Amino acid sequence: MNLQVTEKKTDGVERLLQVEVPADMVRQAEEKAVRRYASSARLPGFRPGKAPPAMIRQRFAAAIRQETVESLIQEAYKQVVGDQEVKLAAQPHVHDVKFAEGEPLTFELHLEVQPDVQLPRTQGFRVTRTLRPVTDDAVQEQIDSMREQRATWSPIEGKPAEQDMVTVMLASADDAGVIPEGKEYRLILGGGQAIPGIEELIMTLAPGETAERPVKWPDDFPDEAQRSKTKPVRVTLADAKRKALPVLDEAFAREIGEFDTVDALRTAVRDDLAAEATREAEADVRQKLVDEIIGANPFDVPPSWVNQMVNAYLEAYQVPEAERETFVARFRAMAERQVRRDLIVDTLAEREKLAATEGDIDDRITELASRRGVDVGQLYASLQKAGRLKEIERSLTEEKVFTWLLNQNTVE
Repeated sequence: MNLQVTEKKTDGVERLLQVEVPADMVRQAEEKAVRRYASSARLPGFRPGKAPPAMIRQRFAAAIRQETVESLIQEAYKQVVGDQEVKLAAQPHVHDVKFAEGEPLTFELHLEVQPDVQLPRTQGFRVTRTLRPVTDDAVQEQIDSMREQRATWSPIEGKPAEQDMVTVMLASADDAGVIPEGKEYRLILGGGQAIPGIEELIMTLAPGETAERPVKWPDDFPDEAQRSKTKPVRVTLADAKRKALPVLDEAFAREIGEFDTVDALRTAVRDDLAAEATREAEADVRQKLVDEIIGANPFDVPPSWVNQMVNAYLEAYQVPEAERETFVARFRAMAERQVRRDLIVDTLAEREKLAATEGDIDDRITELASRRGVDVGQLYASLQKAGRLKEIERSLTEEKVFTWLLNQNTVE
């Protein structure tokens, strides 16, 4: 196609092109569409394929116009993208289509191209490794968390207090002052699940009792229409339970992990926290190196790639629709940094020949199988079925890239 292509805007990895298809090519495409409709159209008084072209044009004008535009845009798009000799980062978008009888067809083509990441400077940086100390308080906090997970809840007969679990029938008056039938709620008192005034009312009751009294809604209540209002509230306490933590003794230690003593359990917890602190410190060093490389080697990233990363976050965290806008505004910068990090890893893996090999993957699976005490072949088949092999390959590639970077730079 003899197209006229004008570059209207170039901004980093984005291109905006003005494309014009000559009028004679538009006419040829339109005639082709007319012939196609004429060959199959059934019009009263005419055998199939024998209706006059003028009648076909009139009867199927809108469809012929749409087919002409779509076919021309598709052909023009293929030619433009091929002529530009670029690697696309996302599916291009067509905007501002103009098509008039006897005139050229014009449209704007918005392209995002893959960035050309060179990374001329990847060494000579100095970063600090900060290792979080494992304190006695941290060990105790972890053990307390284990006890919380194995806590039991027992019914109480008296009035509940903070940290007790209650089941209540709760209702507040409507605008007319009428208190409807209550709804059942299960709450942990003191956990902020109910407004303070309602919790105070609950704690005046014993199981089976009902109370009704005015309660003031907080000044900072999320629903602005309810702020500072005082309304009658009726509460019936169905039951109350109190939490009991297991005793920290040798029996508990054996239940957790077959440890002979509480001291052995503490040692194991301390070792786990130390290993976690080491992993956090290593991740922090990696991120600092990435930040140094980004600062020394500026490059653009396609907005569509950042959007894809943001969408992955939204999916992973199951963000409700009402909260998505706030979430995106908060985490978009993090998504862009992750895209840059991935590009740096990919660039160095290719340039320095650091990509994980099949042998690397086999070795890692053999190591995992030995650690888990399972058959290597079965584990490989399981990981392959679950689509985890790519994940292992990526992890190994990142390890090799960051090992290479650590050798090129100084970590204090």
